[in-house]
Amino acid sequence: MTTAEAGNKGLATRILLALAVGAGAGVTANALFGSSTWLVWTVENVTRPIGQIWLRALIMIVVPLVFASLTLGVAGLGDIRKVGRIGLKTISYFLLSSTLATLIGLTILNIVKPGEGIPQETRDEMMASFGHDADKKMEAAQGVSFGVDMLVNIVPRNPIRSAAQDDMLGLIFFALIFGAALSLLPAEKAKPMLGVLEALGDAVVVIIGWVMKLAPIGVFALIFSVVALFGFGIMQKLLWYVVAVLAGLLLHFVVVYSILIRTLGGMNPLYFFSRIRTVIVTAFSTSSSNATLPTTIAVSQRELNIPRGIAGFVLPLGATMNLDGSALFGGITVLFIAQVFGLDLSLGMQVIVVAMSVITSVGAAGVPSGMIPLLMVVLTVIGLPPGSIALVLGVDRILDMCRTAVNVTGDLAATVIIARSEGYDLKTSGD
Repeated sequence: MTTAEAGNKGLATRILLALAVGAGAGVTANALFGSSTWLVWTVENVTRPIGQIWLRALIMIVVPLVFASLTLGVAGLGDIRKVGRIGLKTISYFLLSSTLATLIGLTILNIVKPGEGIPQETRDEMMASFGHDADKKMEAAQGVSFGVDMLVNIVPRNPIRSAAQDDMLGLIFFALIFGAALSLLPAEKAKPMLGVLEALGDAVVVIIGWVMKLAPIGVFALIFSVVALFGFGIMQKLLWYVVAVLAGLLLHFVVVYSILIRTLGGMNPLYFFSRIRTVIVTAFSTSSSNATLPTTIAVSQRELNIPRGIAGFVLPLGATMNLDGSALFGGITVLFIAQVFGLDLSLGMQVIVVAMSVITSVGAAGVPSGMIPLLMVVLTVIGLPPGSIALVLGVDRILDMCRTAVNVTGDLAATVIIARSEGYDLKTSGD
């Protein structure tokens, strides 16, 4: 085990411990003291400010992360006129698979509805806790329809103002267009800008690492503040949320991948899963698609006989663009938080959530908890305060491990399907 992997596991343990201790302390304080003056003072002047400082540190990197990640992701495809047949098939498959994953997540949440049933007064207090302009955003979101106006407003008049005003749809559109433009420039002209964006992206990843080192403190402060004031009911909702995410990931992992591998890849799913055990374990333990990539490439060629050219193109691209588990997690998380806050998302708004979950999963850094800052973008778009992501931060680490395993499995499934579509003769079973 590398030092980084050991550090990730240690951080995961500390975050889960902070969640347990903070929740236990919050439940105990709520049961013993209710909404007493001293408890409210402690939350308002000690634990909540500590949690909010940590959250603000996470929020401050959202704009540079979104712009750098999405721009580099598109520009990294190379000249979009020369991506060719394999590139078109690969990207089309990635979008299909991520969309299916998100739809599975939203379907589960619409059926189970784990976030519903919280008293209105509790919701009002939580809205006040997580954002001063929350009510305004809620009203704005409820008035949005998925129609011509929404489509027009996606194109920003001023992308800098879009970033400053949390108009993330406009910023994302500009990042995608800017990345496409860079991909068409001669290499010598695009290189300086790409270098700046790569440095920006790397610096943001470093900042994420710093902020996440303080996660145990932030998680303890946030979960204590919520549970101490609102009681055990919040923890029960969170438990059902975790169950919903794990059920969705398991369904996509076992059922969807098996169907796709059998029908599009012509391979026995049991054979496929048996050959990639090392990759699944590595992804689960590191929570990082990027850290798992060397193992993924080696296993694809050694165990699945994927041609080197296919593996070398599909897998690095998949580590950036094909994050099915992250897309599913994003859809479920956004809808869960909306349910908790009493925001009834229309079908049109849920379509937006699907699209945003797929797009932001493409921009998610392939590092532990890389999806969290981008989910704040989606929450902002639908009218919820970005700080409401605090509700799920305590359990994100274990969910991150599970969704990363799904992410890299989806990348390997893509190599099988693309190789088969190109006419390569793969071993399809253990017989």
